[in-house]
Amino acid sequence: MSANQPIIPPKEHIYLEGPQSRSYELSFAWRVFKQFIKGFRKLHFSGPAITVFGSARFKENNPDYIAAREFGKRIAQLGFVTITGGGPGIMEAANRGAFENNGVSIGCNIQLPFEQQGNPYVQQSITFEHFFVRKVLLVKYSYAFIIMPGGVGTMDEFFETLTLVQTKTITQFPIVLFNTAYYKELWDYMEFMATQGTISRDDLKLVLLTDSIDEAMEHISKYIKNNYQVKPRKRQWWLFEKR
Repeated sequence: MSANQPIIPPKEHIYLEGPQSRSYELSFAWRVFKQFIKGFRKLHFSGPAITVFGSARFKENNPDYIAAREFGKRIAQLGFVTITGGGPGIMEAANRGAFENNGVSIGCNIQLPFEQQGNPYVQQSITFEHFFVRKVLLVKYSYAFIIMPGGVGTMDEFFETLTLVQTKTITQFPIVLFNTAYYKELWDYMEFMATQGTISRDDLKLVLLTDSIDEAMEHISKYIKNNYQVKPRKRQWWLFEKR
């Protein structure tokens, strides 16, 4: 670790270090509860959304940044909200595409000692202390998921979302893996898993692997149109929520 790299405050990791005092455990549970309630109140009236996952490290001249920006634009044109992790890179690009095309742009940010800074294209931003709370919110309000190239965090988000769909914990909303060259080895390994019987070959049908933004958006649009009727929520205020 670099001498200049900030150290994560103890509250960020102590809950993974085994049993603590009962007062600490109660305090931790209360903090988690408050994070969930804050997220629910912020996003309840936002409208149906599509979540875009991807690396925080890409600059605006990167082809995947450019593609994510186009995805944000297309999501706005579809009349959906764009939700991302709220940081730079792919997240910024998708939020930017939505923002620049009169769409609703939301960021679910995370407290980190490095990398994660909020981007300027979100109209609503929520910052969470814990990844597991953030991931629930990134999935809860979305009708589809677009997975751009990314690192460990993006892989975590992809496989958790796929697991939720596979186990029918959430309805079988479409999942798009974008950039076939980047995901070739991962897809080959998933094919290998199917041949070994550790996953069903039908599980692969839950994911569209593509290089085409048009194909991805057509896949998402068709699935939503054929399976769901999106209805606006009534504006019934409770505890001072704001749209």
